[in-house]
Amino acid sequence: MRNAIIPLVCVIVLSYFAYHAVYGRHGFIAWLSLQNTVDTLEQQLAEVRGVHRRLDQQVSLLRPESLDPDLLDERARATLGLAGPDEIVIFRDRPTGQADR
Repeated sequence: MRNAIIPLVCVIVLSYFAYHAVYGRHGFIAWLSLQNTVDTLEQQLAEVRGVHRRLDQQVSLLRPESLDPDLLDERARATLGLAGPDEIVIFRDRPTGQADR
């Protein structure tokens, strides 16, 4: 019995550390959860960067040094709701969930 106490204590100590290495606050399961969160946030960042790039491109078209007259005319007519007397206006329904641009 005396010879079994030291190996038994070692097994208990190793079991304790192994349990906390897997399920502890800084263990393997917590690491997997953090990796999942990082992946989700990186995907959201890529989406936001895409929106930012698209908006930046639209803003660059409205800068004075690169002003596109057609775009200016289109935005002014859409904002003011005006049309010329010889123009035909076709209204179309906006898909649900699409923001006003």
